[in-house]
Amino acid sequence: MTNTKIVILDTNVLLHDPNAIYAFQNNEVIIPAIVLEEVDSKKRNVDEIGRNARYVARLLDQLRKKGKIHDGVLLDNGGMLKVELNHRSFSKLQTTFSEMTNDNRILAVALNYHHEQSEKNNPKPVTLVSKDTLVRIKADVLGITAEDYMNDHITERSQFFSGYTTLTVHPSVIDEYYSFRSLKVNQLNLDIIQLYPNEFVILKDEGGSSKSALLKVNSNGDMLEPLYLSNDPVWGISARNAQQRMALELLLDNTIPLVTLTGRAGTGKTLLTLAAGLMRVEDDRLYKKLLIGRPVVPVGKDIGYLPGEKEEKLRPWMQPVYDNLEYLFNTKKPGDIDKILAGLGSIQVEALTYIRGRSIPEQFIIIDEAQNLSRHEVKTIVSRVGEGSKIVLMGDPEQIDHPYLDAESNGLTYVIECFKQEKVSGHVTLKRGERSHLAQLATDLL
Repeated sequence: MTNTKIVILDTNVLLHDPNAIYAFQNNEVIIPAIVLEEVDSKKRNVDEIGRNARYVARLLDQLRKKGKIHDGVLLDNGGMLKVELNHRSFSKLQTTFSEMTNDNRILAVALNYHHEQSEKNNPKPVTLVSKDTLVRIKADVLGITAEDYMNDHITERSQFFSGYTTLTVHPSVIDEYYSFRSLKVNQLNLDIIQLYPNEFVILKDEGGSSKSALLKVNSNGDMLEPLYLSNDPVWGISARNAQQRMALELLLDNTIPLVTLTGRAGTGKTLLTLAAGLMRVEDDRLYKKLLIGRPVVPVGKDIGYLPGEKEEKLRPWMQPVYDNLEYLFNTKKPGDIDKILAGLGSIQVEALTYIRGRSIPEQFIIIDEAQNLSRHEVKTIVSRVGEGSKIVLMGDPEQIDHPYLDAESNGLTYVIECFKQEKVSGHVTLKRGERSHLAQLATDLL
């Protein structure tokens, strides 16, 4: 077997994607011995990282049956996996990074492989793959090629699906729409742009006049139709821009069981979704319950265990949801919202820890801060949705608190890209902040 490259994996790659060893085709994959130590230290965690650590251990144990891993074993994809024991010498690294940290020991393995290959007649390129930015920077300082783990990136950030397209057309096309209240997609003569089911289209006059139209692609993807909802307030909330109107259209459409909303802070994701959910649950009685969930991922240093019963422990994490509910119910005093929710009985606020493993039929489910979910977690949650339920995933892919996720690899982005061609889903990216003029300036300037 002829390998084209030697790939050295950092611990965070395996903890993020335990199947990463199969992502490098017929190359030689090296796992430094210290990586096994770090994986072992995480195996008792009860979160996603702990699950992945245990999966890695089982996977390596299975491969061990093929031969001695420290000598190298063949993988099913034609590559080779090796746990490295003989390149732990720290001497070549000490002049640059003297402290023997785990990261530096991984860098030492990469540096020793790099020097070893450079002395051969036909050297193999050596690449260190890590999700740690500083490790990649250190590798670059040492002259080692370093890359982020890109196999789980669903799409480039510049190509994120926004859920709507703006097209400039001849004014006669807009006139025809207003005459017949529909347009065939093939009438737009699209050469490059592909329109997806439930995607919104803004038509503008190519001549520069104010003539325009807001339409939605039907679920079959062949017709452009008007928005069926008027701009009447929903639980006292009215859409303030075109994207918010698109969002309400999806949120109140009972034929679309999966809705995803993205946008920066203050664009109205949570408020619009809660208003739509309350209308469908409390007013229209289309669902038995409004279930609101949020991943428990701290911003900044974790404050540790919280005292009290489950509801008291969850309150700090769920406070942004309660803030929006207080606004919608127009409460005057602290504690009023708790009395209202207790009286209604149809609104349940939960951490995602308590949602996993359940089957949830006939409920309007809201998952806030979904950008902090991994692929596996978001699959677990969406697959819990029962018959007659609707689920809304929302968040800001630019604000991720999870240590091993980024804008291109988080669960929310994954769902958006995987479902954009499906008639059961709809998506909108909210652009304009409506919280306040100050909040919009802070988002733009800071």
